[in-house]
Amino acid sequence: MDITIRPELNTEYNSTEEMIKEAFLNEEFSDKREHLLVNRIRKSDAFIPELSLVALNQDNKVISHILLSKIKIVDGDNAVDSLALAPVSVTPEYQKKGIGSQLIHVALKKAKDLGYRSVIVLGHKDYYPKFGFKPASLWNIQAPFEVPDEVFMALELTHHSLEKVQGVVHYSKAFLE
Repeated sequence: MDITIRPELNTEYNSTEEMIKEAFLNEEFSDKREHLLVNRIRKSDAFIPELSLVALNQDNKVISHILLSKIKIVDGDNAVDSLALAPVSVTPEYQKKGIGSQLIHVALKKAKDLGYRSVIVLGHKDYYPKFGFKPASLWNIQAPFEVPDEVFMALELTHHSLEKVQGVVHYSKAFLE
């Protein structure tokens, strides 16, 4: 599949949100509000423009989007910076063609290149481990809400970056609205 992956332009925000809405329309575990989450994150201090990436088809139409945003892992007075991977969206006609995987690989590499050390995801237990994600509980990292252990995962972008990290993930307010 011939696609181009690059940072999202602010002139694409509306079309990206429409694509995200379409991508989750028939997803069983979706609240159908992912496009609103992306909109809120973009307006928050958790937003990292370089980590809001899109995939374009041959006609330069946005067909996929990924967003990594700032979070903290908090243990008492200690707080460690990390990233949340959420959401990943692929328009229905392009799903199951490896585009989401390509976007995730590019986003994780870019995050590492920018100096980020870890990523947290709440996602499918059979999908994210292929990118190196493991249950966050291995590092004693917890979600701020009830969630099955196998779907709340973490990834070290640099070797042993979570070795001395533990605590509860604090998402930006954009996730809580």
